[in-house]
Order: sequence, then C-alpha cells, then structure tokens
Amino acid sequence: MDVLRYRGRVVTDTDVAFIQGLIAAHPTATRRALSHRLCEAWNWVQPNGALRDMVCRGLLLALHRGGHVELPPARKSNPLGPKRRTPSPTTLRCNPVQGRLSDFVPLDIAQVRRTGDESLFDSLVQTHHYLGYTQPVGEHLKYLVSADGVPVACLAWSSAPRHIGCRDRFIGWSAEVRRKNIHLIAYNLRFLILPWVEVPHLASHILGRMARVLPQDWTRLYGHPVYFLETFVDPQRFKGTCYRAANWLVLGRTTGRGKDDLTHRPNRSIKEVLGYPLSKRFRERLCRTA
Repeated sequence: MDVLRYRGRVVTDTDVAFIQGLIAAHPTATRRALSHRLCEAWNWVQPNGALRDMVCRGLLLALHRGGHVELPPARKSNPLGPKRRTPSPTTLRCNPVQGRLSDFVPLDIAQVRRTGDESLFDSLVQTHHYLGYTQPVGEHLKYLVSADGVPVACLAWSSAPRHIGCRDRFIGWSAEVRRKNIHLIAYNLRFLILPWVEVPHLASHILGRMARVLPQDWTRLYGHPVYFLETFVDPQRFKGTCYRAANWLVLGRTTGRGKDDLTHRPNRSIKEVLGYPLSKRFRERLCRTA
C-alpha cells in the first residue's frame, strides 16, 4: 500500500518498514546519518553521483510528521526550514558605468558559487534587488557580471518549480515525465542590473551570453545538461522587455496559488512566465522516458 508520494518517489508500507528497521538498527544515528544510509540503501543519487541527502531528509521528516516513523530529536535547526541567513548589506559603491554596449564588451561572466566572490554576490542582491536575497534550494549557480573589473549585474539560477501549468502545456510532457525530467530545466531566480549602470541593451546581451555559458557550467557541476530556461516576471512592476529582446517566449501566467495550496484560490501575485529553449529538439529531450 502506498503511504505517500514525495518529490516523485512513491513510499510504500514495505519502504516504511525498512526505514523503521534502519532507525532501530542505528539508535544513536543523527537524522543526517540516517538520511545518508537510506540514500545508499536505495541508491538514491543525483545525476552527478552525489547523495540526494536534502530530498531524503525531507521525505523522512514528512514520514515523521505523519506518524509513520519516529526520528531521533533534531540536534540542530531544521535545514529544510526557512533560510534565515541574510547577507550583510554591501557598502560597495562604484562610479557610474555609462555608454554604449560596444564600449564594455566582452563582459566578464563569472560563476561565483563556492568562490571568494559569493559573499559579494549575496550582498549585492540583498542590497539592490527589490526582493532581497533568498538562498536557492537544490541545484543552483550564481553569476557576477563585470565590465573592466566593475560589477554590473548579478544572476542566480536554480532548480525549476515542479509544476507550472502554462510551461508544462508548452512542453507537452505528462506529469510522470515531468517528475522524471524537471531537473533538465533551470530557473532564473534573480536578475539584477546594478544601480550605477546605464548601458542600453546590456540586460538582453547578458541573457544571450548566459544561454551559452550556463549549460556548460551546469553540466560540469551537476553532471547533467539543461535544455530549457524559465523565469517569472511580475507584470505589476516590469514588462520583461530584456527577456523578450533576448528572444525568450511568453508562455502564460501563473495561477497565483502556491505549491501547497488547498483552496484553489489565488493567494499570491500572479506572474508572467517566460521560457527559452536551449535546443531545437528541447521537447524531444525533455519528454524522453528512457
């Protein structure tokens, strides 16, 4: 009998019994250690071979809250809960960057996650983006764009939302295939042109460069390709002009309901959804079942 479905994995009574036995066999193990042992037992790994630890911990927590298993007491704050780390606001102020795009190309586009410049990226987004900084969950990359050594833009990319109706209809995949292949889409979580920059066409130029740079970095770090890019634009604030100029497609709008909605009524602002295929055969590759 199925107990629950979590992030595409169906958990049965047999699975629950196995987890209960795993917990009983390791009475002093932490939740993290149990997650690692379960990932190894199930061979539950990411395409790059790393254990799916955070997803597994979420599954164990869901089973614990449902009364199916009894986890040991948490020793630290819940890593699956709201991220409370807020970067310190930056005091960086640069001289105005003004002129024609041709005056500044080629730009330096650097992937800064897990580098010495990551804290600068986080602080710039926290200080200057209207949404502030949010720590991405799952697979993600961060880019700092500079012109002659001066930061001009920040972009963050992360795992895609699991279900966006207009995007799923555009791709034409089934729910089962979507659950299997959703990792092949990258979501543009933040795009910030810094306030000291006034260069026409800069934003669309950066998006065009990112379409070539991001897939290579994603495959190198995570061991699998991405075939489609997507983002949300708040139509009350922006028109998405730079995305449209970079040949992104308007796919439709969100429903205004979150992933855990039970009311079927809008409970947040409705966003415009834009997408960018990275391959002419993107549908074939995203809908692949084997």
